[in-house]
Amino acid sequence: MSKLTDVPKRILIGRALRSDRLGETLLPKRIALPVFASDPLSSVAYAPGEVLLVLSIAGVSAYHFSPWIAVAVVVLMFTVVASYRQNVHAYPSGGGDYEVANTNLGPKAGLTVASALLVDYVLTVAVSISSGIENLGSAVPFIVEHKVFSALAVIVLLTLMNLRGVKESGKLFAIPTYVFVSGVFLLIAWGAFRGLVLGDTMKAPTADLEIEPEHQGLAGFALVFLLLRAFSSGCAALTGVEAISNGVPAFRKPKSKNAANTLALMGLFAVTMFCGIIGLALATDVRMAENPAHDLLSNGVPVGADYVQNPVITQVAEAVFGKGSFFFVLLAAATALVLFLAANTAYNGFPVLGSILAQDRYLPRQLHTRGDRLAFSNGIVLLAGAAALLVWIYGADSTRLIQLYIVGVFVSFTLSQIGMVRHWNRHLTTERDQAKRRHMYRSRAINAFGAFFTGLVLIVVLITKFSHGAWVALLGMVIFYVTMTAIRRHYDLVSSELAAPEGPSDDSLRPSRVHSVVLISKIHRPALRALAYAKLMRSDTLEALSVNVDAAETKALREEWERRGIDVPLKVLDSPYREITRPVVEYVRGIRRESPRDAVSVIIPEYVVGHWYEHLLHNQSALRLKGRLLFTPGVMVTSVPYQLASSEAAKKRARKRQEWNAPGSVRRGPAGPPPKDRGN
Repeated sequence: MSKLTDVPKRILIGRALRSDRLGETLLPKRIALPVFASDPLSSVAYAPGEVLLVLSIAGVSAYHFSPWIAVAVVVLMFTVVASYRQNVHAYPSGGGDYEVANTNLGPKAGLTVASALLVDYVLTVAVSISSGIENLGSAVPFIVEHKVFSALAVIVLLTLMNLRGVKESGKLFAIPTYVFVSGVFLLIAWGAFRGLVLGDTMKAPTADLEIEPEHQGLAGFALVFLLLRAFSSGCAALTGVEAISNGVPAFRKPKSKNAANTLALMGLFAVTMFCGIIGLALATDVRMAENPAHDLLSNGVPVGADYVQNPVITQVAEAVFGKGSFFFVLLAAATALVLFLAANTAYNGFPVLGSILAQDRYLPRQLHTRGDRLAFSNGIVLLAGAAALLVWIYGADSTRLIQLYIVGVFVSFTLSQIGMVRHWNRHLTTERDQAKRRHMYRSRAINAFGAFFTGLVLIVVLITKFSHGAWVALLGMVIFYVTMTAIRRHYDLVSSELAAPEGPSDDSLRPSRVHSVVLISKIHRPALRALAYAKLMRSDTLEALSVNVDAAETKALREEWERRGIDVPLKVLDSPYREITRPVVEYVRGIRRESPRDAVSVIIPEYVVGHWYEHLLHNQSALRLKGRLLFTPGVMVTSVPYQLASSEAAKKRARKRQEWNAPGSVRRGPAGPPPKDRGN
């Protein structure tokens, strides 16, 4: 069975890596950019559309506010990037926002940030993949008809790719990410050239449609609320920015410098593409509506339920490049692919954060363990499962899922920047070097402005998105917070109970006596071996114990026992209801009640079989009994194994497996020391 599972495992995720090869998995900047920044870079595929969708509530006339909203998003992006550049230099260990908040604001703030980030990472996978499915579905009808199945299939594929390791997945993701970025820059440049230099008229496929506004003539507070809601939707462009600060340990040396430079490059690319798409959307008269079937009109008539509303980037590409042209097809394919790969930001952030939280005993310790490929495999699988559940619940609908988005990331943004202000205040009290103090003052000013701005945006997001689904994200944060608090409380209680006392205790005192009980069902080789082992223990008392569930079998056992002259007393327990476990447990507990300072050793003969299906046929009573006796103080359970012929065959198979190399597991040359990290 192990051999059968090893073959597909090695084919899917590759050969196992030694722990001392961890240095080989570190990333240069050219790979780190698509690995950690694919989420904010790909957001230009849907963030501009979200802005226009909200503004369409007031009709086409409200579109002229979109450049100002874009400017606000740009200012926010640069503020967040500048703030996080301070973070990666001050906290390069990979804890990111969690470490900053936990160190400077206390465990509760740290746990709040961790809860927000975990929720946001799960949503990143669900939103990115659902959006990619919708983009691809406009060209492939099968995908539209099977949205949920297709999204789940992509989640499984991305999970397998990430289980192969960060560096390998990064190489796979780099090409489509760079093709997408290059395609968008070419789209912006060619569109600007055609419009400004050649004077061409470019029209989006929806340019001739009209929008039926849900609310006409909005003014005053209603208009402000609409603009704030559009701004909060545009802030989807900032999701994933924090992943770089969480992933600093994955960079090559100098880690902090490379991470900071990658942050700056990511911010520059993201804002340029976001503003370019917004500008071209206005220039080509793109029309978007939250309910296109009724709100988009063609010659005064609603377009109907059969109408498919393509994303803004697709409409702009059709207007600039021409439908069906090489660059249009290339950009459409790259857009769909990069939206799938945008989930990789979460696949790298979630497992690392989960590992740190597990180390701090807020999550199960299994999340701190690296898998065969030196990735945090358990965290990757947990993320995939949570995202798949969301996709299934929301039907892979990105419009519904995106309403849950952003809240978590701005909670972490705000608390992290407040924590950084506290960090600089603490260091300023002890630092005397004037040059370093000036640098700290500048950094504190950047983080203080970042805390103010992101806090303001958080309030806006909560107000404008709460009733549209943001409450689900908040509920998820609360569930994570309560769960992690309970896990930490459990680990603390277990640790305190297991701590060895300095002086003498009941655990270090020898029992007064040891009573050994050998369980016997019939006289056979395993039973005789268990009796021989029990005699070797030299216990104070030794007896064999059997349960009478069949009078004929019990009579035969007594007769065989006397015939063989076994010098161990045999005690038979009556069981009128044909139970085996309960009478044994009650008998053992009775011994403990009579002599609380005595220990009871229960010895159970067991068969060792060689096939998985044989386990279903043997040892079930022993397993149940051991499970019950585990909860009885002062009782030790010993299994005496007896190897059957099939287990000998299993040993031979195991020896053959040691000499056999699964595909992908052949080691070419010795595993030497990891190569020296190079700054890149």
